[in-house]
Amino acid sequence: MKDIVAEEHLYLGFSHQYSDSIFPLHTSISLFLLSYCDCRLFKIFLVPTGEDVDDQFVTKNLLGDLEVHLISRCQLPLVVQSCCLPAVVVKDGKFCRAGLSVVLRHIILKTYETDPSKKDVLELLGFKKTCLKACAEVSQWTRLCEISIPLAVEEFLTASPQHCQTIPPDILQLERKLGEPVRVHNDDKIRRQKLQQQKAGAKAAVPVLGKEETEEGETVEMHERPLPSLELSIAFSKLLVQEGSGAVNRETPHIRRTKSADLPLLDHVFAEGLYFTLADIVLLPCIHQFLVSRKNQGKNLVNLPLISSWYRRVQEVPGVKKAAGKCNMELLQLPELMSAPEEQLQDFSSVPDELEENDNCHFIGGPRPTMTKLKENGIEAKFSPHPDPDWTLDWTNLPSAVSPGEGKMSRDRALRKQQQLNNLVAVVTKLAKPGDVIVDFCSGGGHVGIVLAYMMPSCQVVLIENKELSLARAKDRSDELGLNNVWFIQANLDYFNGNFNIGEHMILCRFADQTAVQLPPERRLIGKQCMGLVDLDRAWAAEERNYSVQVISMEPESCSPKNNMFVGIPT
Repeated sequence: MKDIVAEEHLYLGFSHQYSDSIFPLHTSISLFLLSYCDCRLFKIFLVPTGEDVDDQFVTKNLLGDLEVHLISRCQLPLVVQSCCLPAVVVKDGKFCRAGLSVVLRHIILKTYETDPSKKDVLELLGFKKTCLKACAEVSQWTRLCEISIPLAVEEFLTASPQHCQTIPPDILQLERKLGEPVRVHNDDKIRRQKLQQQKAGAKAAVPVLGKEETEEGETVEMHERPLPSLELSIAFSKLLVQEGSGAVNRETPHIRRTKSADLPLLDHVFAEGLYFTLADIVLLPCIHQFLVSRKNQGKNLVNLPLISSWYRRVQEVPGVKKAAGKCNMELLQLPELMSAPEEQLQDFSSVPDELEENDNCHFIGGPRPTMTKLKENGIEAKFSPHPDPDWTLDWTNLPSAVSPGEGKMSRDRALRKQQQLNNLVAVVTKLAKPGDVIVDFCSGGGHVGIVLAYMMPSCQVVLIENKELSLARAKDRSDELGLNNVWFIQANLDYFNGNFNIGEHMILCRFADQTAVQLPPERRLIGKQCMGLVDLDRAWAAEERNYSVQVISMEPESCSPKNNMFVGIPT
């Protein structure tokens, strides 16, 4: 007997339709992925930004063969009303996934889980299944794909004619990104193959892609044609589930002896490198609309040669044209680009390289000069006395699922975690009133939120965490305790827009992080002072918004190297 799969509802925003797309572009992207995956596991709801809900609101052919229901925002489940769309929630459930990347990754994983034969769908998540997994707050690439480019294209399409003449900086950033060398997990081997191909003057060929049926039922044959690079051969071999490229044999001894530094670099085939991934799915509807608009303006696309080549190449991926046809997306057939005069090419030298990692940046002199200047101007960290340093939960009489010691945590770490929770729960229980909403930001496995929900059943507790496995563990603990006052939201912080009365969140700057026990005492003290200055700045910001704020050190301070509590009460 087959397991009964709980019905999941997918909620998509709708502001307007433009050409062959539904806006916001996050909705068009979601619908395109559903069509590409041939996924029918979700009941889909379109949520207009206004209150005018009409069955004729959206041209039916933009939805393809997907069944879509129109509802107003006030009809959304309460947990979804606290989030930005798109969002997915199990019917009548309290576990919500919100934000484009989180929702798209869930669609892919759910599709594969239901039908393991769809390995090509799972491959969209890339090597180690991490494509667009890192949240936009920490990954500049996720931010570019998920937020910056969709917004840039939407703004470009709605801008006045004089402002439409300039290519948005985020589009130029993508063009620049596509020109960077590619790094992959087995890149040394592929680079040696490329060197051998170059020396042999070999020309690879695209494997026959077979036949593809169009939306009108016509069969289109994908013909062979010469390819200029080994990268293309390898990329399309993987798409066709072949074992590597047959165009290049085992490397000669001379090639094998070549130093890695002397090997040729690899070129982009798709957005993230050699292989077709979810990033390409996200970018295609956005870049499509941008190119359509540029074409309608009569603009030459020669100053975006890499994006134009990528756009044509994506169309060759099996299933893309069919998915586009279902969504009524009329993909452009761009002519092969010729070499352009130098003055016609876009000058990228003035484009800020926002995707460069800043891990190697160093602060000259460390924090001491800054701390000295602040002190000279009368700015020092301030700590209030702890209101009740001896207060503790009765851990011995609490259910095991409430205790952080459950699982693989060591006894010493579990004790420190209990001490941290004593401090946090003591403060919150004094602030909270029946009916209050308490949000545990970056909740992890729910150590704070679960205790609060258990101790204060009259309050609604919301756990927000980007990592699905951590949130799933928290839900398991909540279910074991039979808690009915907890919502679980898998999302980046920016996608939560609900109201709340109390929030738990720690933000630490670089030097405020340097408080670990193994560091020298003087360095830990500096870290503590830096952390106090960060919290002082936050306290001032909160006071400007009519909060009375205290920064309190946890008791005992040894319970955590990050032992500050930021307590704000509306005045």
